[in-house]
Amino acid sequence: MTLDLLPMDPGPRTLPVLGDAAKAALDPYMALIVGYRKSGLSLNHIIGCPLDCGYCVRHFWGNFDVKVPHLLCPTDEAIEMLVSHHAFRPHTTPIQLFNKATDPFLPGVKPHLFQVLQALDSRGYTNHVLVITRFHVTEADMAALEQLEHVRVTLLFTYSGIQDPRVEPIAKSEVTVRSIRTAAAHRTRTGVVLYWRPIVPGWNDQPETMARVLDLGQAVDAIVFTGYYHKPQNADFLRDLGVEVPYGDDYARRKVMPADLDAHVVAAWEASGINTPLFRKTSCGVAYAHQAPDYNGHWGVREICDICPAAQRDRCAADYREPEPADMQDVLNLFGYDSDFVIEPGHIWTHGLGEQRRYAIQHTLRHQIWELDQPHYLHAHGRSLTGHSSDPDQLAAVTAVRAQFEDAARYEDD
Repeated sequence: MTLDLLPMDPGPRTLPVLGDAAKAALDPYMALIVGYRKSGLSLNHIIGCPLDCGYCVRHFWGNFDVKVPHLLCPTDEAIEMLVSHHAFRPHTTPIQLFNKATDPFLPGVKPHLFQVLQALDSRGYTNHVLVITRFHVTEADMAALEQLEHVRVTLLFTYSGIQDPRVEPIAKSEVTVRSIRTAAAHRTRTGVVLYWRPIVPGWNDQPETMARVLDLGQAVDAIVFTGYYHKPQNADFLRDLGVEVPYGDDYARRKVMPADLDAHVVAAWEASGINTPLFRKTSCGVAYAHQAPDYNGHWGVREICDICPAAQRDRCAADYREPEPADMQDVLNLFGYDSDFVIEPGHIWTHGLGEQRRYAIQHTLRHQIWELDQPHYLHAHGRSLTGHSSDPDQLAAVTAVRAQFEDAARYEDD
């Protein structure tokens, strides 16, 4: 399949710069060039994408109609913004490139991707670098990635098995399938992960579809699966195209992966007999690809580790330790943050830090940092509660933690 047979124009090879008026009109989140996300410190100085995935998160910030990628600033400036960010730590902070508003392997974006990678590598940084794509990755691209000596790059190929062109126009081109096979065949130090997402009832949970995804997954280092962001903006877009969208009006901040669908995925993987391990969390699959412990500290949430390979559980167990109050305070001081906190087995509760600061602490301590107003629940860790039942004991425990914060606030006010 050649690029001229794609169902969309992949955009120019030289990117235009977004004008000042257009920049000023951007949603603040889209205008943020360096920001923290759960899987790493994220660099996004290029926005705009022609791939038209119906569930794209760009619906949420009003950018979905921008099909031509545009630069927000020169790439050398963006690199300096990344490495001078207050939360960046050489060799520690995981990094994501172009994961919010474009595809890093589009023709015009790819030169900037490699410029960033080469700049990080030339400084000797050994940080994890996550690159999420569904586009065209060539042998030449893999050769360039394999020449990097320090940064630990992982390609995460978004592939869901969805065949409905209204949901994923690129699917029928088989570009993603070919790219996965190319990357897997030419990797040595580059991690290759099949990002099995979104898995949605009625779209791609049929046995034959799952079998096709798992068969492709035999070639890669790891498979990571997750659900669908169910929010009004993308749901309305898809419904207007005539696509049947599940979950009704049960919209959620987190991705939806009901308990029965999780069990269905795991059962299909087990029945397939493939040797490629399956993970519920991105950082787990990335860490496994590089034979490293999970940098998000998921070993503290042992229930999600039941499908992990024994060797990976051993790595995470050996790396894991419960922080002391002084450890947490040291990290707060390091970043200039201020928050009360409560340490419990496997995680630390905070309140009011916000996601970006919370994740910076999490990656520094390699330990779960939870926000009191957005609690995690057993078996739905990091997912919407849609399709999960709440455990009364855990609900009571969260209430008790909230009372501790309220008591601390009253004491400090006095």
